Amino acid sequence: MTDPKLPLGTRVLHRETIAPKRSWSRQLHPGQYLTVVDTEGQQAVDFLCYDTRKPVDRLNLPNTIKLNKSLYVTTGTQLYSDRARVMFTVIEDTCGFHDTLAGCCSVEMDELRYGVVNTESCRNNFTTQLARWDLGPAEIVSNVNLFMRVKFNEEGSVAIVDSISKPGDFITLRAEMPVLALLSNCPQQNNPSAGFAPTPIEVIIWE
Repeated sequence: MTDPKLPLGTRVLHRETIAPKRSWSRQLHPGQYLTVVDTEGQQAVDFLCYDTRKPVDRLNLPNTIKLNKSLYVTTGTQLYSDRARVMFTVIEDTCGFHDTLAGCCSVEMDELRYGVVNTESCRNNFTTQLARWDLGPAEIVSNVNLFMRVKFNEEGSVAIVDSISKPGDFITLRAEMPVLALLSNCPQQNNPSAGFAPTPIEVIIWE
């Protein structure tokens, strides 16, 4: 297991375990850090972020992919907004691969893909958290899938495959602007994104 040892002198502002299938949101100030720990391994965590001063300026994955020249998020990646402003910088990552392609699961997509109805979903989790900040479902955009492994080939085929994240793997991001961060601890049980059995995660905010 990898323990996210925080630097000497760190002040922990918030630490919380997020139960399987549940969601979370919180505001961070510039210079504060968000660490997300995959406590048992192979657990996808859907991630969105918004400028707290003007939420219409939100995470933009095409900008993020183009400016980082990579389809994966890992150490050194900067997450960009619609206005091409840096929202977060990844300062440490023990997993190495975080997905930008697959988006979030939804009731509608689960019915189309797997023939199951009325499932729990990351889209519903995001809707619940956005409502806490007086924002609506229209604000949901393509998200980063922390700890989720999506493979693609030269022909463009894409597949969700078993994650390589191990128990205790973590990612730490530094806020570069006043930002609202949302997490959905993915409830998906019909593909390998959450190892077919969702597990808890830990979230730490520190400075």
